[in-house]
Amino acid sequence: MRSRYCAYVEGRLEYLLQSWHPTTRPKIEQPLAGRRWLSLRIIRTERGDSNDDTGVVEFVARYRDSGRGVRLHETSRFVREGGRWFYLDGVSGG
Repeated sequence: MRSRYCAYVEGRLEYLLQSWHPTTRPKIEQPLAGRRWLSLRIIRTERGDSNDDTGVVEFVARYRDSGRGVRLHETSRFVREGGRWFYLDGVSGG
């Protein structure tokens, strides 16, 4: 999760797309224009037992979009495949 947040901050679209699971990855060209990321706070993480390759991260990220302050509260789902974690999807509002 933190690496994806850093990619948003640094405008690294290629990393964001590579860390997005292929089954849910959108076709986007530049989702980062006009945003200035300010902070990330991890609220909770969940992971099953040692045999479980799924995870959940609830977070709040703050950014400015064209001068307007935005608070993004999301619960994200991740899956591990081939030793790598991929973002699946998220539900806004926690």
